[in-house]
Amino acid sequence: MHQSIEIDEKIFQDAVKFYGTVFNLPPLASKIYSYLLFDYEKVGITFDEFVEVLSASKSSVSTSISLLLNAQLIIDHNKMDERKRYFFINDEYKKIRFEKIVQKMQDELKLLDDLNHFKKNHDNEYNERIDAYKALLNKNIENIQESLNKL
Repeated sequence: MHQSIEIDEKIFQDAVKFYGTVFNLPPLASKIYSYLLFDYEKVGITFDEFVEVLSASKSSVSTSISLLLNAQLIIDHNKMDERKRYFFINDEYKKIRFEKIVQKMQDELKLLDDLNHFKKNHDNEYNERIDAYKALLNKNIENIQESLNKL
């Protein structure tokens, strides 16, 4: 069997390092994700190709694929008359990722409000810094949501 897609080794290694860190992925999962980035034609990559190209055991590839599927970083599907599963980058993930970021910022804003309502003393300097921080969070939420609408 041969490789179905062409990759650039340097970009591949950079991607493995970057996505391993950004998504907190184990090395093999990061390699699978990075390999899929090169599937520009969306032909899909099979389980067997990952095993062969990445020189990894079937159980390791299986574990990594499950992790990536659960994290919604990749998707899979079967072609009509084949039993094989083909794996693809989840294009919706960019949107999902930023929706999660917005949710975390909104959760933090609520927590800051709750803490402020609970607080007994009113230190103006502290309040000004918190207000500035909340304004930053709100501005970022606004910017991200505006961009998400374009994705």
